Amino acid sequence: MFQRIHHLGAAALLLAFASTANAELKIGVSLSLTGPLSSLGLPQKASLALWPERIAGESVKLIVLDDASDTTGAVKNARRFVSQERVDVILGSSGVPGVFAIAPVALEARTVQLALAPAPRPGGANDWTFPLAQPVPLMSDAVAARMVSDKVRKVAFLGWSEGYGEMWLQAFTASARKAGLEIVATERFAPVDTSITAQALKVIAAKPDAVLVVAAGSAAAMPQINLKERGWNGPIYHTHGSGSPDLVRVGGKAMEGAILPAGPVLVAEQLGAASPIRPVAMEYVTRMEKLQGPNARTQFGAHAFDALKVLERIVPVALKRAKPGSGEFRQALRDALESEKEIAVSHGVLNYTLNDHLGFDRRGFVMLRIDKGSFQVSDGDARP
Repeated sequence: MFQRIHHLGAAALLLAFASTANAELKIGVSLSLTGPLSSLGLPQKASLALWPERIAGESVKLIVLDDASDTTGAVKNARRFVSQERVDVILGSSGVPGVFAIAPVALEARTVQLALAPAPRPGGANDWTFPLAQPVPLMSDAVAARMVSDKVRKVAFLGWSEGYGEMWLQAFTASARKAGLEIVATERFAPVDTSITAQALKVIAAKPDAVLVVAAGSAAAMPQINLKERGWNGPIYHTHGSGSPDLVRVGGKAMEGAILPAGPVLVAEQLGAASPIRPVAMEYVTRMEKLQGPNARTQFGAHAFDALKVLERIVPVALKRAKPGSGEFRQALRDALESEKEIAVSHGVLNYTLNDHLGFDRRGFVMLRIDKGSFQVSDGDARP
């Protein structure tokens, strides 16, 4: 059945994914539990333990599969979800390449994809993907603005050579141009690389005022370690992909002074008392630390928790029109995503529309500095 649907294409996929209602709300979850992006996927899987057995009275069934940080695996999982499991929502993948790979399957099956990594989306009727991670241009502009505030003029770009790195290169090139910054070097490396000696030496030779490191999870520590081992003493900026306690655990003292934009959940206790984000962020932090101990919070795991918060808002709305397992219910979920306003999650406040599937605004980040091994808010106006 699966192979047959795979070859018949979109029309047959929709026919096979018929309107027979499920007795439960089924969520297909594709995560990077092995491979180079496992430092993202593993905390996301851990956060699924916080999900309830029911949402809006409907029994919840999570079908969790490992895509091994591979786009082929992500597509295989997504096709199983829609053709065999007949899920109501697809959650994943953990990384940018997997998100892009799943999106066409979500469109074919007309099934909402809640993406756990940032990805540019066109919006409109033919887009069924809704990222729960902050859009790169929003964070890139924040980094560029902070650099200008710090009197930086020349920047070296040192980033991954895959989808996340490419998105950041494009976005930061535009942000730098608007901010009057000059990019004096562009060096790339693969997520599986364990050393970047050659790239680090080229970056230092370009004599920038600062370096922007573009990677994710604990892997973002290695470039900063390499730079400092080769004598770099200037400021180092990171992306929101670096916002993980694993960064400090792996990088140790070498990470001191790093500056990055990150989701508010990383500093939940430092958010303003009136912030709509604080209660959700504190709920995630409190429950994760009860489950796994101190420093259990991660940006990546929080995305999986935020998916729950989104579903808790939109499922009751969709149930007024149809039952889980039907095309009508999947359409109702999408319509609710695009019409519900001010959905507070641990990373910000979401306002999706038909033509805007990115959802985030300025409340979706804080600027942080690593100080004495912990993340601290580093500017006075960054408490959303």
